[in-house]
Amino acid sequence: MRIVDNERRRFLRKIAAGAAFLALPNKSPARIFSKPNSLTRPNILWISCEDISPDLACYGDDYAVTPNLDRLAAQGCRYTNAFVPFPVCAPTRSAIITGIHPGTLGSMHMRTSLRGYECVPPSYVRCFPEYLRMAGYYCSNHTKTDYQFSPPFTTWDARRGNWRNKDRPKDAPFFSVINFAVTHESKCWNIEKTIHDPAKVKVPPYYPDTPVVRRNLARYYDNITTMDKQVGDILKKLDDDGLAESTVVFFWSDHGRGLPRCKRWPYDSGLRVPLIIRAPKTITPGSVSDELVNLIDLAPTVLSLAGLDVPPAMQGRIILGKNKAPEPKYVFGGRNRMDANSYDFIRTCRDKRYRYIRNFTPSIPYAQTIPYMEKMPIMQQWRLLHSQRKLKGPQKLFFQHPKPEEELYDLENDPHEVNNLASSPSHQQILKRMNAALEAWMKETSDLGAIPEDKLIERMWPGRKQPITATPTVQIGPAQNGKVTVKMSCSTKGASIGYRLGGRKTWLVYEKPITLNTGTVLTAKAIRIGYKTSPEIKKTVQ
Repeated sequence: MRIVDNERRRFLRKIAAGAAFLALPNKSPARIFSKPNSLTRPNILWISCEDISPDLACYGDDYAVTPNLDRLAAQGCRYTNAFVPFPVCAPTRSAIITGIHPGTLGSMHMRTSLRGYECVPPSYVRCFPEYLRMAGYYCSNHTKTDYQFSPPFTTWDARRGNWRNKDRPKDAPFFSVINFAVTHESKCWNIEKTIHDPAKVKVPPYYPDTPVVRRNLARYYDNITTMDKQVGDILKKLDDDGLAESTVVFFWSDHGRGLPRCKRWPYDSGLRVPLIIRAPKTITPGSVSDELVNLIDLAPTVLSLAGLDVPPAMQGRIILGKNKAPEPKYVFGGRNRMDANSYDFIRTCRDKRYRYIRNFTPSIPYAQTIPYMEKMPIMQQWRLLHSQRKLKGPQKLFFQHPKPEEELYDLENDPHEVNNLASSPSHQQILKRMNAALEAWMKETSDLGAIPEDKLIERMWPGRKQPITATPTVQIGPAQNGKVTVKMSCSTKGASIGYRLGGRKTWLVYEKPITLNTGTVLTAKAIRIGYKTSPEIKKTVQ
């Protein structure tokens, strides 16, 4: 099915006109969670890495050397159909920390900082560790954030370390995030020496099969092995501390391979990722799930495991535990601007067998120049051979111009997505079904992708000036028996309020009125995501 230009323009106008900004109906962050109803709450550990596909031995890759992750998979569940919403780190990480798609948040352009702004999501959006902190969890992140906005000071107890931090209260359950960067795209640039044998690597059919390409792929696998050792070190600390049986461990990557035509492109090579979860007494060791999972599912799943209600605005589903939600029929994704000036607008829909892609800007080539990507030896070799007209078959697809308006791939028979079935007569019903599902999803999620970024910036930061969160108001009730009740509020819609008492360094998250001893020194400030933090207010309660 071919979509002519007029039809495409009409659809883009319809999506842009219908995209709600800063609000969705009947969505509110107020009173969206309840305290756990059990005294036993699991610790939760996220181990994340960057820029890898499921290229691990436990996923059947006999070239990979990953004994620690293989052991983790043998102790837990390996998910074979896990995907990220965008094939690049910052938009995806903004979605993971909120449980909401980048197109809804307005975080779909890679590196908002390159255009001099921060994403301002709808007012109901919170970074979900706030809810855990309000419920008594100690939350730490080491160290990458990359959310398209500055992390609110209310998000984490600590931005370094892990559950071993000295400021973690005794017996407090923890949510710790460890981010490993050794597999990042930039770590693949140097291919002079490799540990993996380049002669044995499997070269995808869309790459030219040359020594340079093979060494580059071998370096990618070397980095995965290094990361696997780092994972093993973290898991050993958990074992040494006697916490393995009381901790749910998640391992995931923020998107697929950090290589050309993988990272930044919404194919399986860019969107499909490893996901392994070990949950003692909940998950059968060595199990495998082929359920469709999007990593925006992680936030609601963690909240549910902690015994908390899930905010109604979250778009992910609970994938584990007694509140597990039904599997969806599709997962969705896309891409917009990459780096400074490489614009594109693509959305995609995937079921268990097929991937449908809608290229809203087919005049923009796949192989547009992205300076960061051009440092990759594969990309340099690929361009050289293209200029020499030495590419063959699928190797030439990346350089076709214009792009097709629609793409459809049968992953069962074409795992590398090189045979576009969009014009195949026998696949028109599948194409129509998935196109309809994608359009419905874009409307349902109020996808902002069709709005020009300059207009989006003006809505978020009028006059390109960062809004400032209002100073919170502190109301102190009458003293009774040496105690007072303190209420706090902020006139900035959607702001979170943090406070600390006396000389303590940690900011607590305000949820409801608190009772303090008279004479306590209270310091408070507020923050809405994408805004500047408010001025502090300090009072001695009397």
